[in-house]
Amino acid sequence: KVNAAMALAAYAARNPVEKALLFGLAGAYPGGPSLGEAVLVEEEVEADLGLKEGLAPLGFPALALGERRYFNRFPLDPGLTGELARGLGLKVAVGLTRDLVSETPEEALALAQRWGASLENMEGAAFARACLALGVRGAELRAISNPAGVREKAHWRTKEALSALARAVRRLLAEEGGARRPPG
Repeated sequence: KVNAAMALAAYAARNPVEKALLFGLAGAYPGGPSLGEAVLVEEEVEADLGLKEGLAPLGFPALALGERRYFNRFPLDPGLTGELARGLGLKVAVGLTRDLVSETPEEALALAQRWGASLENMEGAAFARACLALGVRGAELRAISNPAGVREKAHWRTKEALSALARAVRRLLAEEGGARRPPG
């Protein structure tokens, strides 16, 4: 988690950053995205802060910006996320970040139900929180490589997920490149 936030903060300290994209693989919770599917994340939950119920019962936020308090939920930029979802034709989901991945399907289901999340990763919340703190419009693109809580790699679809992620990133870069080309 820390590396994603530190890398963005270090870059932003030396360069102007208007928007940032985090992309990678994730595990899907039961009822979440399909294996091999690419999705955009609208909000990240940092599930290993505070109590099992989060930081709110303890009364102190993980991040405060003016009057806004963020406990365990960190939104990605809704305008950028919506724009990318429409442009790429992708669904939008809620991600959950933990230092430990789910070890069983039962644990994955319990986390999904407790937090209302569709997918699991290890750095999305740190990226989202860093974007909020830095005032950077952030978006997160994930492709589903495995069912969360299933450790047997025979059930994973890493190649399919990487292909879906590569297709989405290529389309995104092509659209960005086209938007920057001068007319004529």
